[in-house]
Amino acid sequence: MKRHLNRRQFLGEAACAAVTATPLISTLLNLSMANTLAASSLPTSSATDYKALVCILLAGGNDSFNMLVPRGNSEYIEYQTVRSNLALPQSSLQSLNGTYGGKQLGLHGGMPELASLFNSGDAAFVANVGTLVEPTTLSSYNSGSAQLPLGLFSHADQIMHWQTSVPDSRSARGWGGRVADILHSLNNNERISMNISLGGTNTFQSGNQTVSYEIRPSGNGAVQPDFLSEESSSFSAIARTGVRSLIDAQYKNLFQETFARTNASAIDASHEFAGAISGQAITTAFSSSRLSQALQMVARTIAARDTLGMKRQTFFVMMDGYDHHDELINSHAAMLPVVSQALSEFNAAMKELKVHDQVTSFTASDFARTLTSNGRGSDHGWGGNQIVMGGAVNGGLVYGKYPDLGLGNALDTGRGRLIPSLSTDEYFAELAQWFGVPNSQLEDIFPNLKRFYNIGSDSPIGFLS
Repeated sequence: MKRHLNRRQFLGEAACAAVTATPLISTLLNLSMANTLAASSLPTSSATDYKALVCILLAGGNDSFNMLVPRGNSEYIEYQTVRSNLALPQSSLQSLNGTYGGKQLGLHGGMPELASLFNSGDAAFVANVGTLVEPTTLSSYNSGSAQLPLGLFSHADQIMHWQTSVPDSRSARGWGGRVADILHSLNNNERISMNISLGGTNTFQSGNQTVSYEIRPSGNGAVQPDFLSEESSSFSAIARTGVRSLIDAQYKNLFQETFARTNASAIDASHEFAGAISGQAITTAFSSSRLSQALQMVARTIAARDTLGMKRQTFFVMMDGYDHHDELINSHAAMLPVVSQALSEFNAAMKELKVHDQVTSFTASDFARTLTSNGRGSDHGWGGNQIVMGGAVNGGLVYGKYPDLGLGNALDTGRGRLIPSLSTDEYFAELAQWFGVPNSQLEDIFPNLKRFYNIGSDSPIGFLS
């Protein structure tokens, strides 16, 4: 009997198919069917422009109220009172133009490059954004009537929810992967994923039929055993020949055959990627930090977009170490300047490549942290502040409502753990819209979005043009 499924029903059932009695066969069939379905769901006009999203995950829970800080006298006193020994000196803050909700804001003193990007209109901030299942007030939180994210304040859950934007379930499918399921057929290269990771395997870029293509920030970027390199010793050449013969052999067992073909494709893709970026010279200087080197490789990959046949790409970069239960002041003083410098370098490289308007970078983190001190640092929080950067960003502004920071305010669930004023759904849906996801398919990617945003009206937040 024929059974008609809409797209959302199909993708939901496809995601579960791998647990049937014949998981491998089901998965292979689902990949083929989903590929056709995703292509047919796109607008009839093909993408003639290039766009890239660059996700920078500050893993561990960045204390973002010591990154974007009240600077005016009255609001600074409130900040200084609640943060006590964690408060930054008012005189050390980088000035940001304008006032937001009547507040003057500043940046951590170690981020002069980011302050310059903001004041020149190349960067903006999204204030007090976090994981929400539904709009939540302090009253509904205290009464227990609000549906809350699973594992609220937990690293494992919250870092996952930030990557999936489905905080009412634990999922292995990220919103970047779901976007790629819809848009990947706009690219002319099926051998290399549109999702490029410099942070290893991640949830953000995992879809129902798309996965990330992992590269490294050094050399030619391609990840493969050294003996498979074309520049090899005689022993490596023998090893390479042996491995290739195993891969190219014909197997009767379906699993062995699929495994061999997958490895062959990975090796071929590695050579193709390395060849594509080998001649991509960028004159913009990048510093030696791991974050800068990763963003330099992102820039080199973007420079090779035409050679690789790419119209849409996402990139995932991770900087960990933000779980500052102690030594917050010293750790931030060492880490935030790295972020500021790396973003400035990457922004300059995008201008050099003349894709500044076509590449949007954004930060994410597990959560912000308690406003109160635990004596030497801060503990797990909730809503926090994020950075967006690029030529398409309506820069020089702080979006959302920067909250009052006094204890007992209307968003304080205790110890300065603030209920987010904006959901990750709104934050990420705006990025997805700009990237080319039709409004009709936003709810497939963000199933809770309608609780926060009337789809099809003005953009969810307004930070992208």
